[in-house]
Amino acid sequence: MSVQAQRQATIAQLIQPGKGILAADESHPTIAKRFQAIGVESTEATRRAYRSIIFSTPDLGAHISGVILFEETLGQHSLDDEPMPKLLERQGIVPGIKVDKGKGPLANAPGDEITYGLDGLAERLAHYQSLGARFAKWRDVYHVSDTLPSPQAIAANAEMLARYAAICQERGVVPIVEPEVLIDGGHNIERAGEVSEAVLRAVFEALYRHRVELETMLLKPSMVTPGKDAGRASPPEVAEATLRVFRRAVPAAVPGIVFLSGGQTPEEATENLDALNRQGDQPWALSFSYGRALQEPAQHAWAGRPDNTAAAQQALYKRAKLNGLARAGRYSPELEQVD
Repeated sequence: MSVQAQRQATIAQLIQPGKGILAADESHPTIAKRFQAIGVESTEATRRAYRSIIFSTPDLGAHISGVILFEETLGQHSLDDEPMPKLLERQGIVPGIKVDKGKGPLANAPGDEITYGLDGLAERLAHYQSLGARFAKWRDVYHVSDTLPSPQAIAANAEMLARYAAICQERGVVPIVEPEVLIDGGHNIERAGEVSEAVLRAVFEALYRHRVELETMLLKPSMVTPGKDAGRASPPEVAEATLRVFRRAVPAAVPGIVFLSGGQTPEEATENLDALNRQGDQPWALSFSYGRALQEPAQHAWAGRPDNTAAAQQALYKRAKLNGLARAGRYSPELEQVD
């Protein structure tokens, strides 16, 4: 199978109707915060136990098409001593991998950040593929204010995303391109839309320069929402603002947009995805790639106790199912009360 055929097969699996992607790629500091909230110490053993439990959720593959893994998890075995990627494949789920190395300040651009990790990426990808990974994810972030992000940050981060995507595609790996416009701040939805459009235009210009095949990549963006200090917009308002920007800036050749939840509650993320899919047919599949918005209820149900395994799995399955319904515009808040 050619590398292009490999990417096409992976894309077809990832954007299946009624399914989305679970982002379980939290770094050690991030998952430590999540575990602290439920009174669990983050160790290699507790991380392995938790992820083994959620990946073993019965029928998870009915609503989850892919899982983004952290490097540690990709090489771990489940509680039943099965390689994590094999466990996912047995569920009909495509294993993926987070490949960036975190972020830091962008030189000469106060308040802006850049993501690291291009050095050695091709070699790391070869190793990840040997363990079963078929797609990858790279995240860049954009702070929003009256002056941020700077043109320098928009250009630099777009270049990083495009170079990463090109390296992935050369190896037959599907790249998920994640330009996250952060929800932090008091900016209104109009300002969020301005920044999102500028970011997306720069990203796709860079992808063109680096000859990235749009048909075998996925975009993982923020929805267009006000800053969290500015109050919440209604789901129809979020859908209208988001689609206005994306119709202007995202080529129709992109097969799927898998939104990040970006600080939304589990219910908000589902409601907003549903509102997007109620706007009629779009050039792209509108799906989800949620982390905390899928996992938070499961983590609280689990709380580090093996006897809570079934409750944690039920909580994850419920959120996955509700988001699967939202992909078709068939979600209703009343379904939150149904077990």
